[in-house]
Amino acid sequence: MSDDTGSTPSSSIGPDEILKRLPHRYPFLLIDRAEDFVFGESITGIKCVSAAEPHFAGHFPENPVMPGVLIIEALAQTGAVLMSKTLDADISNTVIFFMGVDKARFRKTVRPGDVLEMPVRVVKNRRGIFQFEGQARVNGVRVADAAFSATSAPKEAS
Repeated sequence: MSDDTGSTPSSSIGPDEILKRLPHRYPFLLIDRAEDFVFGESITGIKCVSAAEPHFAGHFPENPVMPGVLIIEALAQTGAVLMSKTLDADISNTVIFFMGVDKARFRKTVRPGDVLEMPVRVVKNRRGIFQFEGQARVNGVRVADAAFSATSAPKEAS
């Protein structure tokens, strides 16, 4: 099967599509691309961690460590891309809300120069609420994991 460009569909999602699927922008867009997309089931987000990211100026200047809450946010954004693509959501009129996080564990530090690989899978999708499990890995070593949930809603008029 081919798409309208005549190429074979890929399980990869590049930066342009990430920007179409998420409302986040720098400095809060925390995934660069995604791989291994399986409709309604799973995806792997990729985040190249750079020393130029603003949180490193204060966390911690002498020993830069990516804040755990931002690792969880990167996992949530990966799940949101999976949801957005599965639901074929249009971000001009739909927003995906992070609902909750459970069982978050931080195992190793993430530093500038690391590449976060974040496999996320759908555990349950019921009545528009997606429940996920995700891991963050650097060089194949698990650095964090969490269970989390999200839902979509119509965007409110401004």
